[in-house]
Amino acid sequence: AAASGAARRALAGAPAHVAGPLHHLVLQAEAALAGHGGETGRLADRARTLRKGGPLPEDATPLPPSGAAAGPLADRLRPGSPLLPPGARVAVGATLAGWASMAVGSAHPYWAVVTAAAVFQANTTLSWQRAVQRVVGNLLGLVLFTALLPLTRSGAVPLVLTALVLQVGAEAFIARNYWLGTLCVTPMALLLNEFAGPRPAAQLIGDRWTDTLVGAAVGLLTCVVVTNRRAADRTEAALARVREARHAAAAATDPGPHRDRLAAALVELREAADIAAGEWWQRALPDERVTEEEHEGHRTLAALAERLPARATAA
Repeated sequence: AAASGAARRALAGAPAHVAGPLHHLVLQAEAALAGHGGETGRLADRARTLRKGGPLPEDATPLPPSGAAAGPLADRLRPGSPLLPPGARVAVGATLAGWASMAVGSAHPYWAVVTAAAVFQANTTLSWQRAVQRVVGNLLGLVLFTALLPLTRSGAVPLVLTALVLQVGAEAFIARNYWLGTLCVTPMALLLNEFAGPRPAAQLIGDRWTDTLVGAAVGLLTCVVVTNRRAADRTEAALARVREARHAAAAATDPGPHRDRLAAALVELREAADIAAGEWWQRALPDERVTEEEHEGHRTLAALAERLPARATAA
């Protein structure tokens, strides 16, 4: 459901001659995944062909009306918005981290600000995990920087090549394994200072380590102090939206728009439940109701797949 929703959102902004054929494939994939298409192998081959630049299919299905676009920032940060607690954490935590870094005499307080901002995740539990990854990655990155220092200070060419290799490593790892990405980012950030001229290595290493610890500590403290008690309320609201969408979809004569609405509601429910489960100082979550509503919602999605237009499931 999450992949399908993401595909539909992406296609909503694509040109019609591209969006129509791809939307047709999305409908076929949804039917196949629900067990009614029997074409998963053919669709997988078609996807590989498209990723290699192959031609779009000639058949097309008109796109359904797209959902409402996200409102302006002022609306999304209105009182009661689920974005307010995470936004407050970032604003307060990053500011305090910068002040704390300056208070301890660091010459690079923005490193503490970046660390605090990187620590903040969807909930407190994930923030603790990210803080550990950040600290471990920075520590090992400082060891790597120390080992590379004789090479990088032997000339401009080794300095440039080393920075490029670290940049490639950071891009390759950061989305797959955060601490491995940080292992490359840390020495790269320190080497960038070297382009202006050799700096005292002990000072750079000391500032980076100090700012890492300060940023991580302030970030975690902010997560504890700035609580997100609205996470449970968001889960309750998401439960109600799934129930309403499920009943409307089951009674609808045209399954298309209602199926999209139900799929989006299920994605929102799973996201809200995961965030609330990782927040501290929360009231008990309705785990059984969430599980039951998800099961019923996905059963309804599978039933609606049988009612997709015939052209969406045809070979």
